[in-house]
Amino acid sequence: MIAVETYKLTKAFGSYNAVDGLDLKVPEGEIYGFLGPNGAGKTTTIKMLLGLSKPTSGEIKICGKDVTFGSVRNRIDIGFLPDVPSFYDWMKPKEFLMFCGKIFSIESRQLNEKADNLLELVGLTGVNKKIKGFSRGMKQRLGIAQALINNPKVVFLDEPTSALDPIGRKDVMDIIEKLSGKVTVFFSTHILSDVERICDRVVIIDKGKMLIEDTIPNLRQKYSSHGIEIEAEETESYREFLTDLSNQKWIDRMEKTEEGKVKVLVNNIKDAQLNITRMLGARNVELRKFIILEPSLEDIFLKVVSK
Repeated sequence: MIAVETYKLTKAFGSYNAVDGLDLKVPEGEIYGFLGPNGAGKTTTIKMLLGLSKPTSGEIKICGKDVTFGSVRNRIDIGFLPDVPSFYDWMKPKEFLMFCGKIFSIESRQLNEKADNLLELVGLTGVNKKIKGFSRGMKQRLGIAQALINNPKVVFLDEPTSALDPIGRKDVMDIIEKLSGKVTVFFSTHILSDVERICDRVVIIDKGKMLIEDTIPNLRQKYSSHGIEIEAEETESYREFLTDLSNQKWIDRMEKTEEGKVKVLVNNIKDAQLNITRMLGARNVELRKFIILEPSLEDIFLKVVSK
């Protein structure tokens, strides 16, 4: 079953199309990565999917039901965590979840059990302080619990980890990963390593248009430019070698990752393997490491968006 579907979805602001003929089909139960550079149209698209913004043209279906601007008929099927969630800071976490559940007219006994289960899921069991004392990471975790309070079929998460420290990001990503197969997660973000870790399928948009959509393994196979990681002692000879390397026609991009380490994207792995060894020998560079890398989602993203 298709959980989220759009057909020629368009949102115009004057003569500018923020979303331009977007066709999406999100399979039920998957974690779906919705990617694009800043200004690509991600948040605008999500607002239309939620019925919070009226499309200029096109169609939207959530779980087979048409989405109409301003209508609440899809409310029971969806949960939503915005990029900057708001809370009633004087409430405690369970009070907040109980309040959210009553909006959906959930029976009190069932709601009490549901709130307890969600607090356990997001690691807030036993936390009895007011929300105003929460860290940003705790608020994001509570926001996910809020988005799940009505047992939705689809949960929309808009940049849920963008302002978190590494520990907070890991906590939130662990929670999202647990939802796989239980609910469809529509996950908008610009943090590609997060997507690479948990998403079943990704779509990349830019200027409101779809550039590509597929599973990550299929994308790696399709955009099979290879990477090589090289490590050597930082010497003058090594720096001269890197200058030589940057001028080779089989090099797409070079990136210095840390002291002595360089990541190189190549368009011809055979030429790279043969010539790099020869060039190292010609400069008398003592090699510490030479690893062939699979293309990362970041590599694929940059290649697709830069076309």
